[in-house]
Amino acid sequence: MARTSNPAFGSSAFDRVRAGAGAQTMTVQGTILKTLVLLLVTTVSAAMVWSAYFAGNADAALGAALVGAVGGLVFGMVTVFVPRVSPWTAPLYAVLEGMLLGGVSAAVQAQYHGLPIQAVGLTFGTAFAMLAAYRFGWIRATDRFRSVITTATLGIGVYYLITLATGFFGIRMPLIYDTGMLGIGFSLVVVVVAALNYILDFDFVERAAQAGADRRMEWYGAFGVLVTTVWLYMEILRLLSKLRSRN
Repeated sequence: MARTSNPAFGSSAFDRVRAGAGAQTMTVQGTILKTLVLLLVTTVSAAMVWSAYFAGNADAALGAALVGAVGGLVFGMVTVFVPRVSPWTAPLYAVLEGMLLGGVSAAVQAQYHGLPIQAVGLTFGTAFAMLAAYRFGWIRATDRFRSVITTATLGIGVYYLITLATGFFGIRMPLIYDTGMLGIGFSLVVVVVAALNYILDFDFVERAAQAGADRRMEWYGAFGVLVTTVWLYMEILRLLSKLRSRN
């Protein structure tokens, strides 16, 4: 099975839950439907937290965002390591990530009016562009492509972890929060890498369906695409915030 940098799509994930004799198998169409369901759940959850923030319950909304961040990490890891439970954990992950996105987006909206809506539009526009690029063969998930994007994604992840760890000691790492040209350039690179992960995700889902993965893995495939979507949105929002702060 092809490798992908999305942690939800580890090389053995679908092999561990291959459909048995007579069992229904995963389809690309089923995965697309479940992806739409998860995106809808995420959107509704985010809208509820957003509404609470602007209804005067900012502290409760930001608290919900913190719960979403921690809970999303927990259920995300559970889903990654135990794919067979994805029909239950993926929707919960969507709810929690919606709470996180709702709180973060509301806080950004309060500071930079209209920015979250722009980020949403750019995120979905990028997702559809990547889908078109994959479908028409403009970008192919070759072994070299997978290797480059996987290495870049892991490198970004390690840098983010180092930034988080050093932050506890009051050490501010450069690039992530910088609004200068280097910081903006870094965010642009991260957005591009996040977007290109869609190519690997689409390719992996298609290969898994062809390999006869169990039907419940459609939820797992949808979960993986949602992981990329959340990451891309957050990075686009960060980039737009940097650009707006310079005006």
